[in-house]
Amino acid sequence: MEYIKNPALIEKNSFEIIQGIIDEIKPGYQFKNEIEEKIIKRAIHTTADFDYLDILKISDDAVNAIVDGLKSGATLYTDTNMALSGINKTKLKTLGCEVRCYVSDERVIKLSKEKGMTRSMAAVEIAAEEEGEKIFVLGNAPTALFKIIEYQKEGKLDPKAVIGVPVGFVGAAESKDALLSTDIPYILSKGRKGGSNLAAAIVNAILYTL
Repeated sequence: MEYIKNPALIEKNSFEIIQGIIDEIKPGYQFKNEIEEKIIKRAIHTTADFDYLDILKISDDAVNAIVDGLKSGATLYTDTNMALSGINKTKLKTLGCEVRCYVSDERVIKLSKEKGMTRSMAAVEIAAEEEGEKIFVLGNAPTALFKIIEYQKEGKLDPKAVIGVPVGFVGAAESKDALLSTDIPYILSKGRKGGSNLAAAIVNAILYTL
């Protein structure tokens, strides 16, 4: 059985196929700029879902905010270990950044029980207490996104940016609509679609440009 084994060639061919399908299903489709093209195409590459041409929304200041944060050693906070695992830590390290996930942290477990909230919400509260610039990368927990918005409005948290792509049926679409109404720089997926793999892919798309 003959098949492509070279990972670089597989990726190259994948992106060529993606562009071909875009040309077929959306003739004349124009990306805003090169970096947004890279983000959206990597989202499609990761999910095989061309809906992201329409539902992935990037605020005007989001990419610059994320790049600035990465170049200044910001800490990334994810809502799942899956998202954490998918982010390129080698590239992050060269930038002096790190990524953390607190959902299984003993402090978070204790706080979530005490306050009757999700671990994801408690993880945001713990992260808010830490020093330094913060970029939140959410692919699973709408409650974490709601908590970030709540804390930002209360002046308890000033995120550099939020990649908010939680997937699901309870609160996912609503949390992302709420993010749209804030002044937080964001990359989000409208509606129910999203996921930890998508969240990591968005981060990597930006990392690979640096």
